[in-house]
Amino acid sequence: MLKKISKIPFRGTPEQEAQLKAIIDECKGNNSLLMHVMQEAQSIYGYLPFEVQTMIADGMGVPLEKVYGISTFYAQFALSPKGEYNISVCLGTACYVKGSNNVLQRMSDALGIGPGECTDDGVFSLEACRCIGACGLAPVLMVNDDVYGKLTPDDVDGILAKYKTNA
Repeated sequence: MLKKISKIPFRGTPEQEAQLKAIIDECKGNNSLLMHVMQEAQSIYGYLPFEVQTMIADGMGVPLEKVYGISTFYAQFALSPKGEYNISVCLGTACYVKGSNNVLQRMSDALGIGPGECTDDGVFSLEACRCIGACGLAPVLMVNDDVYGKLTPDDVDGILAKYKTNA
């Protein structure tokens, strides 16, 4: 049984649904375009919630399990919304060896969410990623395009405070 991933209620608009239905109508009958439809849906909604996956499956005439399988296999797809500030904590080898798992845990505790989740207010989302290419600064995290390196768990509150004042 497929389950909803996000604890944030789905808030799609009629305009978004109309956009998605138009794309599905253009591609209906050609299952080789399923991934294209999913990419377009993510572009419209920002992620692929259960409700959108269901619309795609029904509209394209494919099992929901197929849509879900593709959306969980490919890293380009997100099952939960991204926050205004998307935090990515690197768990690549260099970062992990230098304690990024502790930074991730502290960030998770501070936000009250786990990796792959978004705060209820939509301000922060948290991701665990593999390598962001800043190994010399390990451990590293990114907030949107801002990079923070040589971190300890004690740095988390200060980083979050910077973005809480801007939210």
